[in-house]
Amino acid sequence: MEEKEIGEVSHYFTRIGVAAVKITADVLNVGDTIHIKGHTTDFQQVIESMQIEHVQVKSAKAGEVIGLKVKEHVREGDRVYKVTG
Repeated sequence: MEEKEIGEVSHYFTRIGVAAVKITADVLNVGDTIHIKGHTTDFQQVIESMQIEHVQVKSAKAGEVIGLKVKEHVREGDRVYKVTG
């Protein structure tokens, strides 16, 4: 499987398990598989929903910051990759 770096975790909201992710390249869509990787983070998940400013969206492009429910704890600076192929 190929991966393309698409963003970075800018904040993690512990109580609700949501990561704020700054999209730095390409487009991310609901249904895409992402891989989040950092010093102590390494997991994949399918995006089931995402929000921009508390509004549900189906896709996000470079320059936008999204809220994303994640299944594991992530940390600021963790890299987000889009899994393709």
